[in-house]
Amino acid sequence: MLETFRSVVRFQEIETDPVTRRLRRCATVEDLRRVARRRLPRGVFDYIDGGAEDERTLDRNSSDFSSLRFRPRVLRDVSSIETSVDALGRTHPLPLMLAPTGFTRITTSPGELAVARAAERAGLSYSLSTMATRSIEEVAAAAPAGDHWFQVYTWKDRGLVEEMVSRAREAGYRGLWLTVDTAVLGRRERDVRRGYTIPPKVGPGTIVDGVLHPAWTLDFITNPPIVFANVVGLNDEDGSDPVSLAEHMMRQFDQALSWSDVDWLRGIWDGPLVLKGIQRVDDAVRARDAGVDGVALSNHGGRQLDDAPSPVSLIEPVREAVGDGFTIVCDGGVRRGSDIVKALALGADLCSIGRPYLYAMGAAGERGVDHLLGFLQEGLERTMALTGSRRLDEIDRDLVEWV
Repeated sequence: MLETFRSVVRFQEIETDPVTRRLRRCATVEDLRRVARRRLPRGVFDYIDGGAEDERTLDRNSSDFSSLRFRPRVLRDVSSIETSVDALGRTHPLPLMLAPTGFTRITTSPGELAVARAAERAGLSYSLSTMATRSIEEVAAAAPAGDHWFQVYTWKDRGLVEEMVSRAREAGYRGLWLTVDTAVLGRRERDVRRGYTIPPKVGPGTIVDGVLHPAWTLDFITNPPIVFANVVGLNDEDGSDPVSLAEHMMRQFDQALSWSDVDWLRGIWDGPLVLKGIQRVDDAVRARDAGVDGVALSNHGGRQLDDAPSPVSLIEPVREAVGDGFTIVCDGGVRRGSDIVKALALGADLCSIGRPYLYAMGAAGERGVDHLLGFLQEGLERTMALTGSRRLDEIDRDLVEWV
């Protein structure tokens, strides 16, 4: 009897590493989100997780993927799945990029360095934010073989923008994302309710929050202060602290931003250039005609204008208008490999993620990002096999339908 039992039951070894144990229980992005919510102070989590106003845009970014149903092909040889794609001047092993996110060190002290290293291991492009907490040069050094991009705003101080673009070029960055949806900042009401600011201001609430999350707090207080690393020292002559620096940067957003500024940036940068924040078909056409290399259909992760269109809902009409050969990135709402397949079926070339890797960082640091990227790759490959798609060029409009 005992021998029979042993022949059909295999005992699992006890895992002593807490991060491995934690990740074994994370089967989805939502699982990573729940772990991050448990491990991060509530104000930090809400800053990552929240959106503008009533958060309808935030919700629809993901839920609109659920309005697409597959029409799988069967009796296809899917013994070999090829996921690479040529776009924006390189071959990507997956149709996926890591989008820029600001203030990433708020999740864990390595911040953008960890994201860059994970992207390098996966062979994926990563865009560093102007509002990053690690510098252009630090990130390039941390992932020397990575495909680095830099995200810029056209601030009022054009000299500062030109300086950062020059630094990115010198550090080996290959492309730029220009964010075009931040004439003003959106109203993020979770942050308003909590009085949460960037950088965080210490008060009774933040102290209690920190005490309740000792691992995060220990990491926070035993590492160098969090600063906007790409503009640190901007106001050193008047003794400015990080809070006044942040306020100065907020005033730099240019409400007079226009298409002439796109021309200006194109004139000082000859590498790949993508406009991030396109939310209309006619703006996508104008971007193509302005000589940029692609658009990221994006509403800033639902953090700017509530009731804006979801990226996935824009893909098909934008593709019809701009034609082939112009890169479309679906930036927002991707939570599974199957979402990537849906976006490609509608006409996207690539997808990009931001918030999911922040959840992963909050849940398990750099290893969490590796786990997330592996999950998305596995989901992409499995969905391709189950829909009869051996290569990305076999993922076409006939593979999905709106319901």
